[in-house]
Amino acid sequence: MGYGFTVEDVEFLRSSAGGDALGAAAELPLTPASRLGDVAAVRRSVGERFASAVLETAVLRRRAVSKLDGSDSWLLTDDAVQQATASVVARHRAQRLEGRDVHDVTCSIGAELVAVAEVADRCVGSDVDGVRLAMARHNCAVAGAPVGLVRADALRPVSRGTVVLADPARRDGTGRRKWRPEDLVPPLGDLVEVYRGRDMAVKCAPGLDFDAVPWADEVEVVSLAGQVREACAWVGAPATFGVRRRATVLGPEGPLWTVTDAESDDCPEREVGEWIIDPDGAVVRAGLVRHYAARHGLGQLDARIAYLTGDAPPRGVRAFRVLEHGKYNEKTLRALLRERGVGRLEILVRGLDIDPDALRKRLKISGPEEATVVLTRVGDTPTAYLCRAERV
Repeated sequence: MGYGFTVEDVEFLRSSAGGDALGAAAELPLTPASRLGDVAAVRRSVGERFASAVLETAVLRRRAVSKLDGSDSWLLTDDAVQQATASVVARHRAQRLEGRDVHDVTCSIGAELVAVAEVADRCVGSDVDGVRLAMARHNCAVAGAPVGLVRADALRPVSRGTVVLADPARRDGTGRRKWRPEDLVPPLGDLVEVYRGRDMAVKCAPGLDFDAVPWADEVEVVSLAGQVREACAWVGAPATFGVRRRATVLGPEGPLWTVTDAESDDCPEREVGEWIIDPDGAVVRAGLVRHYAARHGLGQLDARIAYLTGDAPPRGVRAFRVLEHGKYNEKTLRALLRERGVGRLEILVRGLDIDPDALRKRLKISGPEEATVVLTRVGDTPTAYLCRAERV
């Protein structure tokens, strides 16, 4: 749980004196070991009253730099940084809103607003939190984003004819995450009811239960850098006609590829081929494993398991070339790894109750070689596939 900023803190941080103090703080080590010295240096610079605000901002800027473009000059809170949409994800979502009037009804510190303002016709943001709204005003200004800002409760509409963009809070102020739709702030059901009949884009946690959002015309699950980042529920015109579920994989510059449930899911079960493919988490989470497999001519090892196999993996993915395979037995696997001199082992598990870290310790491997073992079940048979990971 981070420092609790006040509006007075924000006003100071936006001042010339605050800017100078933040510039000086940015030169400090800002490590756990340097904490006492960093605090003393900032207190000498700005005094006791604003020292914590300056130091926290400097730390948060450094933490957010890989997530939020331009955040080295932004004002932030700890919770806002954790929940904020990564800039590349926000830009991807904004593309569907190009040329529209957009109202971000939970704008927080403005991370989403900055991306939307680049493509929207007109853009307005609102939030019930005065501190975050003041930070958003600063952040949008330094980013050159032309937006209107107003303090308002998301459940009390203050705009008409706009696409509603919302990101209900998933933390309770103590850093603990909330998962149930009714526990979000504002509650998901209340939010959707208030804006019924409006075009919407609602950011949700990646673990979203699709059955909990029957009102969504399309749910898009997005991953970035190999991690599933979020789900977005699209309602109305921004949704894609004929698509209920979509998985989108982003790279640093934007979309790499996408797959939807409008595509064929004609995917056979088959014996293991030359390669095993572990689909991106967005594909798995969106329930589109079979659609992805059909697109690339792959099959499933087992209809209940997400591992795919084939003789030619999709280009640009990390795939696993099968070296040996057979019924899984820990003693047999240990002997095989010793025979091959494997000392560095990646363990992938689906469908079996195996803790990879605990297994790695029990195997007691050593040697110069590196390998990946895929542990799963085919039918009722626990099966092990010894592989070599390759980027194809």
